Amino acid sequence: MVLDQNIHVLMASAALQGHLNPMLKFAKCLISKGIHVTLATTDLARHRMLKHSTSSDPANPSIQFEFFSDGLDLNFDRDANSDIFIDALRTKASKNLSNLIAKLSQTTKFSCLILHQFVPWFIPIAKENNLPCAVLWIQPCALYSIYYRFFNKLNEFAILQNKNQPLQLPGLPLLNFEDLPTFIHPNAYLCFQKLLSEFFSFLDDVNWVLGTSFDELEEEVLRSMNGGVVRPMISPIGPLVSPFLLGKEEKVVEGGLSVDMWKADDSCLRWLDGRDMGSVVYVSFGSIIVLSQEQVDNIANGLLMSGKPFLWVFKRPSPEKSTEGCTVRLPDGFIEAIGERGLIVNWCSQEQVLKHKAVGCFLTHCGWNSTLETVVAGVPVIAFPEWTDQPTNAKLLTDVFKIGVRMRKGDKGVASSKEVERCIWEMTDGPKAKAMAKRAVELMEAAKRAVEDGGSSHRNLDEFIADIGCKKVTT
Repeated sequence: MVLDQNIHVLMASAALQGHLNPMLKFAKCLISKGIHVTLATTDLARHRMLKHSTSSDPANPSIQFEFFSDGLDLNFDRDANSDIFIDALRTKASKNLSNLIAKLSQTTKFSCLILHQFVPWFIPIAKENNLPCAVLWIQPCALYSIYYRFFNKLNEFAILQNKNQPLQLPGLPLLNFEDLPTFIHPNAYLCFQKLLSEFFSFLDDVNWVLGTSFDELEEEVLRSMNGGVVRPMISPIGPLVSPFLLGKEEKVVEGGLSVDMWKADDSCLRWLDGRDMGSVVYVSFGSIIVLSQEQVDNIANGLLMSGKPFLWVFKRPSPEKSTEGCTVRLPDGFIEAIGERGLIVNWCSQEQVLKHKAVGCFLTHCGWNSTLETVVAGVPVIAFPEWTDQPTNAKLLTDVFKIGVRMRKGDKGVASSKEVERCIWEMTDGPKAKAMAKRAVELMEAAKRAVEDGGSSHRNLDEFIADIGCKKVTT
C-alpha cells in the first residue's frame, strides 16, 4: 500500500454552530496526523462565528479557511426560515462551492471532500470534481441506522400511522413514538425530511461514512448494521470532543479559532470552584431551542424546590424568536430567591463546565454534541429533548448508555415544576443515582481508550487516512 505523505482534504459545511463544531474537531484530529485541511464554509462564519488565522506556520499547522456565499443576506434569520435557508443551500450555495473548488483546485490537489449529512447537495459536487467523498455523520450511529432503514424501506414503520404500536429495529431497544427522530414524523419538518431523503439518494457516491461516536458506546446497533445490511457501513472515529476532555494536552494557537456565537462567561468557572464536588446541577438547552415562558417558569421553580446548587445557561432570545411574541424572562424574584445557591449566565464554555469536579449532573436538550461531551466528561444527565435527533439521543442516554433519567412532559408538552424537582432528586439522591454515576465514569474511561493507540476509533481513523492516501495516489 502506497501512502502519500502530502494529503490535503477539503471540508465543507454551512455556518451553523452545531454543524461546524464537529467538523472543526475532526479537522484538528486530521492535522494531528499530518493531514493538511482546508475548511470551506459560508460567509456567515466569517462575520459571526470564527476567529481565524489564514496564515500557516509549517511548525504549527492550522486549518485554512475559505468562504462562499449561501445566497442570503448576512442578517437573514436562518433559524426562523429554515425552508428558505435549505433551498438556498441546495441551489446558490452549492453552485458557489463548486466554483470555489474549481478555483482552489488550480493550485491545490485535494485528496477528498468531507461534508456532513445536512448538506447532501455537496456530494454531487465531489463527483463532478473527481474527488472521493467522505461524510462525517454528526449524530449517533443509531440515527444513521434508523434513517437508512426508513428511507430505504428496509423495515416497517407502522408506528408513524399508529402511535401506540412500538417500533422494534435491530440493535435498538423498543422505540415508542416519542423516541423517534422528529424528521420522520408524518406531515412535520417536511423540508428536513426531504433533505435527508436526498442524502440517502446520493449515498452510492459516498466512499466513507465516519461517525463522531465510538464503537463501545453503540456496540449493539453497529453490530446490527454489519454484513452488508447498511452500505456504506458507518465507521466511528470519535468521540469528537476537545482533547482536554479526553485527558490530552491541547495546544492553544494564538490567532486560532473558536465557534461560539456568543461570548462565554468565564465567571461561572470561578463560581464552580467554590462548590462541593459533584453537587451542582448544570442546565443548558443548546444554541437553538427557545422554551416557552411557562416552561421557563417551571424549570426555575423546580430548581428552587430541589434545594440543589445549579448553574443555568439562560440564553435570552430576541423578541421575534419568542414563542409568545415577547422575550422570555426569568420569573420575578427568582434571582433574589436563589442567592448564592445558583448562577445564571448567558453562555459558557460547556466542555470546561462539564469537566469541572463540582458538576454532578446535566439537565440537557440532548443534542448530540452535548451528549458526547457529557459522556466523555463522565457526567450523568436529565434528558429533556425537543426535536430532530434529541428524542432518540434521550432514549440512548437512559436505556442504552444508562446514565440518565428522562423528564416527562404533560399534555401541553410542558414539564411541571414537580417533574423538574423529581428528576433532580433521582439524579442526586435517588436509589439509582450512584449506579448511574458509576456507569458514567465507565463510559468516560471507554471513550478515552477508544482514541488511544490501538483503540477502536484510533484504528478506524488510521484506516480512513490510509484509504484517502491510496485513492489520491491511484486516481
